[in-house]
Amino acid sequence: MSYPYGQPGGYPGQYNQPPPQQYGQYPPPQGQYPSQYPPQGHYPPPQGSPYPPQGQYPPQGSPYPPQGQYPPPQQPYGAPPPSHSYGPPSGPPPGQYGAPPPQQGYGYGAPPAGPPTAPSPGYGPPQIIQWDANPDARALRSAMKGFGTDEKTLIRTLASKDPMQIEAIKSAYFRSFSRTLEKDIISETRGWFETGLVAIVRGPLLHDVHLLNSAMDGPGTKEKVLNDVLLSRSNADMHAIKSMYQHTFHRSLENDIKGDLSMKTERHFLIVLGANRAEDSAPVIPQAVDQDVMELYRATEGKVGTDEMMVCSILSTRNDNQIRAINHAYEQKFRRRLEDVIRKEFSGHMEQALLYQLRNAVDKYMHAASLLEEAMAGMGTKDHLLVSRVVRYHWDRQTMANVSGAYQQRYRKSLASRIKGETSGDYERLMLGCIGEPV
Repeated sequence: MSYPYGQPGGYPGQYNQPPPQQYGQYPPPQGQYPSQYPPQGHYPPPQGSPYPPQGQYPPQGSPYPPQGQYPPPQQPYGAPPPSHSYGPPSGPPPGQYGAPPPQQGYGYGAPPAGPPTAPSPGYGPPQIIQWDANPDARALRSAMKGFGTDEKTLIRTLASKDPMQIEAIKSAYFRSFSRTLEKDIISETRGWFETGLVAIVRGPLLHDVHLLNSAMDGPGTKEKVLNDVLLSRSNADMHAIKSMYQHTFHRSLENDIKGDLSMKTERHFLIVLGANRAEDSAPVIPQAVDQDVMELYRATEGKVGTDEMMVCSILSTRNDNQIRAINHAYEQKFRRRLEDVIRKEFSGHMEQALLYQLRNAVDKYMHAASLLEEAMAGMGTKDHLLVSRVVRYHWDRQTMANVSGAYQQRYRKSLASRIKGETSGDYERLMLGCIGEPV
């Protein structure tokens, strides 16, 4: 059974909603383009899932609300309603989270910039919330003080909090006990359970920059980590990541990328780091979509050899709505999936990076579900990817619910049952807590 797509995002001049499409079908027949582009899918939580609470979603068979317009799920463990802005308690000096640079030319000219895309939770300037973190700080200290550790209290206290609450807990912990929460967790826990708790306590932004640093440290590069952290990010998030990386490691992220990647893959990631992506508010312009489709064709199938940088530039500087429209229009015009063209024309890390950008734009929830499955499939679990991806998606409860629903649809099993089969002990309980399961 396929779940119905939601309404389009409602940006001016974008598109009208087409009939729901099944995966693998060709787009509507010629003549419906350019007024119709398929909106991104929305997925209900798996049946029986307690996260978000039952009754928060429309009944099956009705269109799901557009992205970001779901009713806010109730928060477990007595947490307050989510705030609209998040930020770390410390970091780069004020003023480094400024507006992104002007948009570069796009298609038949630069589109109206519109309001900048807001930073993701945990990537904006520091904020102070009206919430008492002292009870949680005391509970955490009691769980680690003396002989033994109360791991379930650590999970229940930390796995359900949003980025601002985590920062408030860290500050309260230090004020009350003159101790650092991260250091205490490292001294009291081990293995992937420790890795997951540290990722949560660092918060999304600081965890990202530590992931980048470890991915480029020592021989070899963990390319999938670079993809996860850097690709398909908003300009605001990218500026925050670069600024925090410089603040934390006293080195330029661009220079470290140059030292670790090579040739055209390096140029691709430098385009990404340039943070010249169209803001989410930038409209889909049919003439610009047509031009991008032809540029992609001429850069790949329409010539001997491949103009790699043209493809990298288009997929790195268009927003998700624009890429989704380009993907739809390419298949309609040439009766070939753009994904198949990329697979044929590219290889190695560049192929995987371009596919990541395309899939995330076409359906970010299904893409996230496939990334989680990738971390668990095959011989042995790729624990570093499973931990970082589960923690990344858990920061936004609505995203996590959609990812769980997409996973159920694609793999015909619940994400929780899959995680249970690949993990054990406190590590398992932490991952389940992050996806909203009771622990």
